[in-house]
Amino acid sequence: MSLGEPLVELQAAPAGLDVVIRRVALLDPEDEPVAHPGELVLAIGVRGRAALPALRAGGRGGAAAVAVKLDAPGQAAALTEAAVEAGVALLSVRGEARWEQVDALARAALEDVPLDREGVGLEEGEGDLFSLAQTTAVLTGGIVSIEDTANRVLAYSRSTDSDEVDELRRLSILGWQGPEAYLSRLRRWGVFQRLRASDEVISIDSHPELGIRRRLAVAVRSGDRQLGTIWVQEGATPLTERSEQALTGAARVAALHLVRRRREPSADVTLTATLSAGLLEGSTGPQPLATHVGVDPGRPAAVLGFSYDAAGATGPELARAEVTNLISVHTAARHRSALVTPLDQRIYVLLPQLPRSIDLGTLRSWGEEIVEAAHRHLGLPLRGSIGRIVPGLADVPASRREADRILDAMVRAGVATTVAALPDIQAEVLVSEILGLLAERPGMRDPRLTAVVDHDDRHRGQLAASILAYLNAFGDVRAAAAELHVHPNTLRYRIRRAEELTGLDLTRADQRLLAMLQLRLPPSEA
Repeated sequence: MSLGEPLVELQAAPAGLDVVIRRVALLDPEDEPVAHPGELVLAIGVRGRAALPALRAGGRGGAAAVAVKLDAPGQAAALTEAAVEAGVALLSVRGEARWEQVDALARAALEDVPLDREGVGLEEGEGDLFSLAQTTAVLTGGIVSIEDTANRVLAYSRSTDSDEVDELRRLSILGWQGPEAYLSRLRRWGVFQRLRASDEVISIDSHPELGIRRRLAVAVRSGDRQLGTIWVQEGATPLTERSEQALTGAARVAALHLVRRRREPSADVTLTATLSAGLLEGSTGPQPLATHVGVDPGRPAAVLGFSYDAAGATGPELARAEVTNLISVHTAARHRSALVTPLDQRIYVLLPQLPRSIDLGTLRSWGEEIVEAAHRHLGLPLRGSIGRIVPGLADVPASRREADRILDAMVRAGVATTVAALPDIQAEVLVSEILGLLAERPGMRDPRLTAVVDHDDRHRGQLAASILAYLNAFGDVRAAAAELHVHPNTLRYRIRRAEELTGLDLTRADQRLLAMLQLRLPPSEA
């Protein structure tokens, strides 16, 4: 859940922190205490030990968590013991918080959070405001809240250290909007006037005498209209070097959410994702998307592709959502019209309406920023590819195909470069595609080379690796032997043995060329 300090505090999690919350339920003290699987039960109207029946009902019904209010600190121990015994997570809610506030924020946080493989999950290309706030907090190193123009809190990032949260943030979340005394100071300092007049990031100095730490703020705008504000409070450490850039991107992504909330949210987001995916795949033309998002289909465009291995990540769906949000924030900061679309196991950035002067070097630097941020903030090894810059949206499928060719080659060939355009690894891409043909068409392979690989499999030999090292070294036996960590005579014996077993003749150029290609296939494909 996105709810945390200062609104709620986790007291017990007997089933761990990966339990999925599917819905929010209110339990009135006059109701029979019941719960259902996956529910976050809000035990309203009871405090302290009076919430014990709700906890036990939550355990019996398979609820994910039960939230209660405490009368005194000492009550936490008894309730925690009961929660552990019942096997249900226990959340304690601050006494000043209103239950309707907790209910509304919890439901908002669950609107688009990825649930499981069977759930609707995160809208393609967009996260909810809570996950956007969390991504912005990661990129800035601060504590984030998103508010509407009436200074009501719409979403905020989690904070595990209560010492980092200043009094303004605490009061804002508990009261669901900024405290009037501080809002008045912001008006006197001209902060709101600057936010209404500009989309630039504004810095607000710390005021220790007021218990207020340094902040950055940026308006969330749609054209000339302000829809809200994103605030970033500095915590125990300074904000990151690129905080302002991240905040600019976050404001543009937040604007899409807030505009769509005022229309038909799910239908609009789904239509944008469908049109974008259709254009990338070549199944729909450019005009529907251009009309829907308001871009010129005749201006230059390009596609960036990203892939990552989430096998080691905690929850592949969550990792996908975090990466998508991070890419969305970074690309929105660089290009207002960017559209982020996850397809299959990759994430694509469609960049319509590019300046005619843009070049691959600029796009490469954008991709490198994203890859570096994913490594630094999420610990994920991201690969990025730059599709060709095409004259207009009609040619976007060609740019996407080129981005895919590059990513395929980076994976197959183990290219060390993390972000590349086709000119960077042209040879690797072409060799990779030739290897793909060999893998798909066994009839194109030399059966003598296949026999070498089979012999190695049966006898745990190194003949195939020795031939390949020998050819890669242009026949330099000493260099190839050093690469394999064997004596040169051992390598000479292996080459002769392979030729005797199969009839290969490595003095012939065509056989050397085919051997260099075929022996690069993975053993499972060779």
